[in-house]
Amino acid sequence: MKIVLIILVFIIIAAGCTADNTNLEEELKKKEEEISILKDKNKALEDKISSLESEVGVENTNSLLIKVIEVIELIKDKDMKNLSSYVHPEKGLRFTPYPYIDLQNDQVFKAQSVAELLQDTKVYTWGSYDGSGEPIELKFNDYYDKFIYDADFANPHMIGNNVTIGTGNTIDNVDEAYPNGYFVELYFKGFEPQYEGIDWRSLKLVFEELNGAWYLVSIVHGQWTI
Repeated sequence: MKIVLIILVFIIIAAGCTADNTNLEEELKKKEEEISILKDKNKALEDKISSLESEVGVENTNSLLIKVIEVIELIKDKDMKNLSSYVHPEKGLRFTPYPYIDLQNDQVFKAQSVAELLQDTKVYTWGSYDGSGEPIELKFNDYYDKFIYDADFANPHMIGNNVTIGTGNTIDNVDEAYPNGYFVELYFKGFEPQYEGIDWRSLKLVFEELNGAWYLVSIVHGQWTI
C-alpha cells in the first residue's frame, strides 16, 4: 500500500511541473480523493485480515506450539510434577496405548494424580495388547517406557500439526474423540531398514482450550498394529 501512495505522490509532483495553478488544484483534489479511497480500501483489507486471523486463532495456535515443545521436554525428562500444570483442570489427562482412543476404558488422571504418577506403584489396566488381546497391566513407570516415551519424541523425524501421519490397521479416531481439540503428532518413520517402515512410532499430544488457555487432555501412542 505504501508503494501505491508513493506512485500517486510522484504523479502529483509530475503534474505540477506542467499545469497552471487551477489545473494543479483540481489535480491535487482528485489525487487526494483517490488516496482517501485507497486508504479506505486498505483499512477494509486490514480489518478483514484481522478477522480471519481471529477466526483461525493464529496467535493462539502459535502459543500452543510453544506449549507442545515445553510438554514434550517435560515428558522426556519424566517430570510429571511440572507436567501436571499443563493438564486440563476439568478433563484431566488420558493415556491411550494405540491410535484408537477408548473414551470408556482408557486411564484418565486428574492433574494432582499426574504429579504423583512416578511414585504410584499401583498396577493399572491400560487397554489390550495388539495381537494377543491380553490386558495391558502395568505400573505407570513401565507403561511410560513402552507406550509413552519408547522413542526420542522430542527429536522426531516429522511433526504433524493437527494432521495424522502414522497409519496402520487400528482406527485413528482422535478427531471424533476430541472434536474441539488440537493435536500435534511427533512421528518416527521407522528405525530398521529391513522393516520398511512397519516399525514406525508416534506420539500425539492432544490439547483443548479452556478460558483462553490450552491444556493437555490426551497422550496417544501410535505404532503399527496387526
